Amino acid sequence: MKRERATRLLDDMITRLEQHGWPLGLVEEVYVFGSYARGALEPNDIDVVVQHGTDKRWLGESLHASINGRDAYVGMRQALRGRTRGISFQFRERDSLLAEGFELFLLWRRGEPFSLARERLASLKKDPSAGTAPRDHMLAEFEGIERLVPRPARIELFNRHAAGKISIVPLRLLDGEPTDPEAAQHVRRRWVETSPLRRAASCALHVLEQQGVDLNDVVLHGQRLFGRGQAERCFVDLGWSGFGYMGRLLDDGLSWLEVMRPHSSKPMDALFIQPLSRQ
Repeated sequence: MKRERATRLLDDMITRLEQHGWPLGLVEEVYVFGSYARGALEPNDIDVVVQHGTDKRWLGESLHASINGRDAYVGMRQALRGRTRGISFQFRERDSLLAEGFELFLLWRRGEPFSLARERLASLKKDPSAGTAPRDHMLAEFEGIERLVPRPARIELFNRHAAGKISIVPLRLLDGEPTDPEAAQHVRRRWVETSPLRRAASCALHVLEQQGVDLNDVVLHGQRLFGRGQAERCFVDLGWSGFGYMGRLLDDGLSWLEVMRPHSSKPMDALFIQPLSRQ
């Protein structure tokens, strides 16, 4: 995107923070890093770190999201950026990024006037020589879809792949439904016809059947596909909502199919991640 548009997006984010409300009242610090902070004229996106506290409501909603296989940060992201895209958020990652050597530019800290945040934003000048830096922890399997893989997921998958623990196959999902009528009924029961999650789930089960996976062994977005007591062997996740327990399930020998950005009509990309045998 053009730098001018990126600056407007950040200024809009400051305005939303200024309006307070929940959950933005939990935000404690906001940092900018990456190519925009270095002055790039056309950053791929804007890298922002958000440090925040919690309250009783946050803890309750986060627990509910985790139990139901959803991303607890959907509401926080929408509150910060509205309906626009272009900002990539890292939540509570300040210390880990600093430990990796990233330079973080403080945009705002709780208690400071928002006019100071706008002054800091204006101080980030253009630098034609900055360019866009290559993303860290990149694999060939992420080429062309790297913006769909959040940085924590890139790190997790990169490290496991480098250690020879997993294989990763990128997939382009075509429209389709599972041939198993009970599986198709499960999807229809959980989501309305217009839901992007319904389309993503149907396409995921369709491709798993094509891959030869027994749907009796599948957990779909946090729920067993069938009520029978067979062993769980494959987990289908929609929109990275279950990322927090992906590592544990891979360690237990489960495969993982991640539909990265469910959509009601556009083509969808997925990663099929399989644990490799420990020889």
